[in-house]
Amino acid sequence: MTDGLLSYPPAIANDYVHHPVPVAHSGVPAHSLLPGVHRVASLLKRWLLGTHDGAVEVDHLQGYLDEFAFRFNRRRSKFRGLLFRRLLEQGLHVRPVTYRSFVVNPAAKRQTPHPPASPRRVGPASNV
Repeated sequence: MTDGLLSYPPAIANDYVHHPVPVAHSGVPAHSLLPGVHRVASLLKRWLLGTHDGAVEVDHLQGYLDEFAFRFNRRRSKFRGLLFRRLLEQGLHVRPVTYRSFVVNPAAKRQTPHPPASPRRVGPASNV
Protein backbone atom coordinates (compact mmCIF):
# COMPACT_ATOMS: atom_id res chain seq x y z
CA MET A 1 0.00 0.00 0.00
CA THR A 2 1.48 3.33 -1.05
CA ASP A 3 0.42 6.91 -1.55
CA GLY A 4 0.05 6.38 -5.30
CA LEU A 5 3.34 7.90 -6.43
CA LEU A 6 3.90 6.94 -10.07
CA SER A 7 7.46 5.68 -9.49
CA TYR A 8 6.37 2.74 -7.28
CA PRO A 9 4.93 0.32 -9.91
CA PRO A 10 8.10 0.26 -12.05
CA ALA A 11 10.24 -0.07 -8.91
CA ILE A 12 8.43 -3.14 -7.58
CA ALA A 13 7.76 -4.73 -10.99
CA ASN A 14 5.78 -7.93 -10.34
CA ASP A 15 7.36 -8.64 -6.95
CA TYR A 16 4.48 -7.16 -4.92
CA VAL A 17 0.79 -6.43 -5.23
CA HIS A 18 0.49 -2.65 -5.32
CA HIS A 19 -2.48 -0.96 -3.67
CA PRO A 20 -2.20 2.78 -4.35
CA VAL A 21 -4.10 5.12 -2.05
CA PRO A 22 -4.03 8.52 -3.81
CA VAL A 23 -3.54 11.11 -1.11
CA ALA A 24 -3.24 14.33 -3.11
CA HIS A 25 -6.87 14.66 -4.19
CA SER A 26 -8.55 12.81 -1.31
CA GLY A 27 -8.80 15.80 1.02
CA VAL A 28 -7.66 13.58 3.90
CA PRO A 29 -4.23 14.17 5.51
CA ALA A 30 -1.63 11.59 4.44
CA HIS A 31 -0.85 10.59 8.02
CA SER A 32 -4.50 9.55 8.43
CA LEU A 33 -4.56 7.34 5.33
CA LEU A 34 -1.13 5.75 5.81
CA PRO A 35 -0.23 6.14 9.50
CA GLY A 36 2.32 3.30 9.59
CA VAL A 37 4.29 4.63 6.63
CA HIS A 38 4.47 8.11 8.11
CA ARG A 39 5.45 6.76 11.54
CA VAL A 40 8.34 4.73 10.11
CA ALA A 41 9.49 7.62 7.92
CA SER A 42 9.36 9.94 10.93
CA LEU A 43 11.34 7.49 13.07
CA LEU A 44 13.93 7.10 10.31
CA LYS A 45 14.40 10.86 9.97
CA ARG A 46 14.65 11.30 13.75
CA TRP A 47 17.15 8.42 14.00
CA LEU A 48 19.32 9.79 11.17
CA LEU A 49 19.38 13.28 12.67
CA GLY A 50 19.91 12.08 16.23
CA THR A 51 22.38 9.24 15.70
CA HIS A 52 24.37 10.70 12.84
CA ASP A 53 23.85 14.34 13.81
CA GLY A 54 22.71 15.21 10.30
CA ALA A 55 26.04 14.10 8.73
CA VAL A 56 24.48 11.55 6.39
CA GLU A 57 26.23 10.94 3.08
CA VAL A 58 24.58 9.43 0.04
CA ASP A 59 27.48 6.98 -0.39
CA HIS A 60 26.63 5.35 2.96
CA LEU A 61 22.83 5.59 2.72
CA GLN A 62 22.23 1.86 2.11
CA GLY A 63 24.26 1.01 5.22
CA TYR A 64 22.26 3.51 7.30
CA LEU A 65 18.99 2.08 6.03
CA ASP A 66 20.15 -1.50 6.73
CA GLU A 67 21.05 -0.58 10.29
CA PHE A 68 17.74 1.21 10.82
CA ALA A 69 15.81 -1.80 9.50
CA PHE A 70 17.80 -4.12 11.79
CA ARG A 71 17.07 -1.97 14.84
CA PHE A 72 13.44 -1.34 13.89
CA ASN A 73 12.68 -5.04 13.34
CA ARG A 74 14.10 -5.89 16.76
CA ARG A 75 12.74 -2.94 18.76
CA ARG A 76 10.36 -5.06 20.83
CA SER A 77 12.64 -8.02 21.44
CA LYS A 78 12.48 -9.31 25.02
CA PHE A 79 15.91 -10.94 24.93
CA ARG A 80 18.50 -8.23 24.23
CA GLY A 81 21.42 -10.50 25.15
CA LEU A 82 20.27 -13.10 22.64
CA LEU A 83 20.08 -10.41 19.96
CA PHE A 84 23.67 -9.42 20.64
CA ARG A 85 24.77 -13.06 20.51
CA ARG A 86 22.97 -13.62 17.19
CA LEU A 87 24.55 -10.48 15.76
CA LEU A 88 28.00 -11.76 16.75
CA GLU A 89 27.24 -15.18 15.25
CA GLN A 90 26.15 -13.58 11.99
CA GLY A 91 29.31 -11.48 11.97
CA LEU A 92 31.45 -14.61 12.26
CA HIS A 93 29.72 -16.37 9.37
CA VAL A 94 30.13 -13.67 6.73
CA ARG A 95 33.18 -12.41 4.93
CA PRO A 96 34.63 -9.07 6.08
CA VAL A 97 33.07 -6.04 4.47
CA THR A 98 35.56 -3.67 2.89
CA TYR A 99 35.00 0.05 2.59
CA ARG A 100 35.17 -0.24 -1.19
CA SER A 101 32.30 -2.76 -1.23
CA PHE A 102 30.29 -0.84 1.34
CA VAL A 103 29.90 2.51 -0.40
CA VAL A 104 28.66 3.45 -3.82
CA ASN A 105 31.52 5.83 -4.57
CA PRO A 106 34.68 4.77 -2.69
CA ALA A 107 36.83 7.54 -4.20
CA ALA A 108 38.13 9.96 -1.60
CA LYS A 109 36.28 13.24 -1.47
CA ARG A 110 38.28 16.40 -1.96
CA GLN A 111 38.22 18.65 1.03
CA THR A 112 38.76 22.37 0.82
CA PRO A 113 41.95 23.34 2.65
CA HIS A 114 41.60 25.43 5.78
CA PRO A 115 43.13 28.92 5.71
CA PRO A 116 46.53 29.10 7.43
CA ALA A 117 46.42 29.89 11.13
CA SER A 118 47.39 33.36 12.29
CA PRO A 119 50.99 33.42 13.60
CA ARG A 120 50.08 35.58 16.60
CA ARG A 121 47.49 34.95 19.26
CA VAL A 122 44.61 37.36 19.54
CA GLY A 123 43.00 37.78 22.94
CA PRO A 124 39.61 39.19 23.85
CA ALA A 125 39.14 42.96 23.80
CA SER A 126 40.05 44.65 27.08
CA ASN A 127 37.70 46.99 28.90
CA VAL A 128 40.57 48.98 30.48
